[in-house]
Amino acid sequence: MIMIARIANIARDVRGSMAIETAFVAPMLVMMTLGIFEVGTVVARQHELQSAANEAEIIVLATNRGATVELSEIENILKNSVGVTGESLTVEREFRCGMANGKIKVRSNCPASGVTSEYILVSLTDTYTPTWTSFGIGQPITFSVDRSVQIS
Repeated sequence: MIMIARIANIARDVRGSMAIETAFVAPMLVMMTLGIFEVGTVVARQHELQSAANEAEIIVLATNRGATVELSEIENILKNSVGVTGESLTVEREFRCGMANGKIKVRSNCPASGVTSEYILVSLTDTYTPTWTSFGIGQPITFSVDRSVQIS
């Protein structure tokens, strides 16, 4: 009888149950908080690169209006604005011959009779390694933003 009474007392005792429940729930809450922070960082970086591409587009369009800016100057402005390294940013010219679907890198490859359209292609790439990859979840995220602006 005494043994049954003690088991009943233990079953009714709720002291410490909050500590046990917290021990189960706390790791999940910490992981969810970390995930929310990392996703916010990823979205912010993507937005930064999109804004840089918009800035590059505005600069390229301004050069088309009569200002003289070389491709290397556009690259330097973007490097300072976004903080990307030389490998992460490329600015190059492309040409479309007449009504052709594809673009080429060298204008002289177009037939002499065809109208040539000129484009500036801005490519931004970046890699972000979220914290959760150190736990073996997922892999680094590679961003790639390309803008092609027709200038003639």
